[in-house]
Formats: sequence, C-alpha cells, structure tokens
Amino acid sequence: MSLLVATRYVARLDLVDLSVLRQDGIRFLMVDRDNTCMPRDTMRIPAAIIRWFEEAHGMGFATCLVSNNFHGHDVEGSAELLQSSVIHHAMKPAPFALEHAMREEGFSAQESVLIGDQVFTDVVAGNLAGVRTILVRPQSRSDLWYTQILRIFEGLALRGHTFEGE
Repeated sequence: MSLLVATRYVARLDLVDLSVLRQDGIRFLMVDRDNTCMPRDTMRIPAAIIRWFEEAHGMGFATCLVSNNFHGHDVEGSAELLQSSVIHHAMKPAPFALEHAMREEGFSAQESVLIGDQVFTDVVAGNLAGVRTILVRPQSRSDLWYTQILRIFEGLALRGHTFEGE
C-alpha cells in the first residue's frame, strides 16, 4: 500500500462511525487537532466534535490529540476540553509521536487509528506507524503557507477517492 493512501476517507470527524471502529477492533483514537477537530480560522472546537469525543469516551475508547502545532499550551487546552491525552510538537509525518502515544496508553498498532486532515502529515505518519488511517476534509481553507502548497499536491493524491458522507 502506498504511504499516501488512507484506510478510509470520511467527510468530517463527527461522521466517523465509532461503532464500526469498535467492530474493527479499534480501541485507541489518535486525532489531529488543527482543521480536524477545529477550524484553523476560528480555533474553536465545534459542538458536534465535542459530542463525538464524549460518545467515544462513553463507548470506552481512549483518545489522544496528536498535533504538529508548536503552541503547546493551546493544544493542551483543547485536549483538556476533549478529555484526551495529548502530544504536541509531534513532527508528523515522522511516526515517533504515534508510537510514543501507543506505548504510553498501552495499545498496539492493530488497536489504533489516526484521524487527520492531511495526506502528507497524518496519513503518512499513520502508515509509517502501522496504524489504520482515516482522512477527513479540512474544516476550513485557512492553513499555514506551506500546508497550502502541500494541499495542491494532496489534490493529486486524492484523485479517484470518494469521502463517506459527501
């Protein structure tokens, strides 16, 4: 499988069916923060995403925000609101932060998934770590300048893929 290919493609995080993940043996949800959990232009977590995390915890899933964001205090605040463990400065696409999160939480790669909005960071990191990956559409068009450039190439990598919920 190509490092650029996700296991699944879903339009939004809150459309990821937790019961399907549970049936697939997933117990640990690693989730990107910016433009996955919250739009980068508002930096506020939508109510639907908060409810999704609450449902996940109610079903017994462990969760961890795994973010490349260098503003650790902000990422930790988001994690606290979502009642998740957290890793910032993750340096995705390197898989080390994901491997660390799984070790810390006591889960194997087979029990884990990474959900994110970027092919070249989230999907690649998840694939390198040996976990299943779910790519969601970004919540806003606002991105860092270098991410905007990567989005052009991402469009090429996404040709032919359909997203559940669209």
